[in-house]
Amino acid sequence: MALWDKLKQELIDIIEWLDDTNETLSYRFERYQNEIKYGAKLVVREGQMAVFVNEGKLADVFKPGTYELVTQNIPILATLRGWKYGFNSPFKAEVYFVSTRKFTDLKWGTPGPAMMRDKDFGMVRATAFGIYAIRVKDPGTFIKDLVGTDNRFTLDEIQANLRGKIGLRIKEVMPELGIPVIEMEAKVTEIGTRLRDRLQPDFEALGLELVEVQVQDIGLPEEVEKAIDKRGAIAAVGNLQAYTQYETASSIRDAANNPGGAAGAGVGLGAGLAMGAQMVNAMTGAAGATAGAAPPPIPSAAAFHVAVGQSQTGPFDIATLQAQVSSGQLTRNSLVWKTGMGQWTKAGDVPELQSLFAAVPPPVPQ
Repeated sequence: MALWDKLKQELIDIIEWLDDTNETLSYRFERYQNEIKYGAKLVVREGQMAVFVNEGKLADVFKPGTYELVTQNIPILATLRGWKYGFNSPFKAEVYFVSTRKFTDLKWGTPGPAMMRDKDFGMVRATAFGIYAIRVKDPGTFIKDLVGTDNRFTLDEIQANLRGKIGLRIKEVMPELGIPVIEMEAKVTEIGTRLRDRLQPDFEALGLELVEVQVQDIGLPEEVEKAIDKRGAIAAVGNLQAYTQYETASSIRDAANNPGGAAGAGVGLGAGLAMGAQMVNAMTGAAGATAGAAPPPIPSAAAFHVAVGQSQTGPFDIATLQAQVSSGQLTRNSLVWKTGMGQWTKAGDVPELQSLFAAVPPPVPQ
């Protein structure tokens, strides 16, 4: 390096970092031979923290503010050798600026389906994906465990690891929640909160804070989604007959979308006729249901005529006939007739009158 370049670096007494990127987590301030003048100004802006590393060890961490680097107001620097030598100081220190702002819209997803036991569908494979946000919480731990001597540490260097942690943990969380798969879409906020709480210790071990986890979608196998759609259709139509109409209409739609000659036309025609018959039956049933809303008329009592000699008497109701049986006027061999009967019949052979003779002994056999 030219002499003037060396002197320019030595004369600079302001240590600061202006970040023009959206992905840098930490930046190592570059000075010629890492030499820092006595009385230099350290400027730490909001959303930043500065970490001093002396001889490979963490020396101090500075929060937002402006600091004059002298041993009087920074006691820890009193042990650093060489401040009294000015430009010729043999002391070498490294300053790392760490961004503490939130880094948002980072994507995550399950590396494979999670097996869940559902009360309605049995064992179900479910996937999930979404976004998350992080920030540096402990700059010292972050520098020691992740950054090392990297002069610019970016999200690309750690994002794959963090995404993997979230993807694996959610495969544990989803089965533990016991939420039915049909309700999981409505519980994504609860799932995200539980997932963040479960992952927080893993992130803190790296000096990071997991600010939030958003679950944006839950993926289910195609057959489960179809079953959910059909269940919703059944619930919407309310009964099996209407569901059959729904299925018939779906068949017509599929046949119309695939007009493959006579076969497709036959299927469409048959389905159309079937649906027409179902609609007629449905309307007939509806009309019958409407008519059945009023009670039917009280049925009239059965009335029988009784033959006495060559003449007919009556008609008589059942109560009168019972009295005639008791008095002996009506026997099992008496001929009776009522409207609807084809001919005169013995009373003992008429099913409706057989109970009248239950207490009367049959004739004594000859």
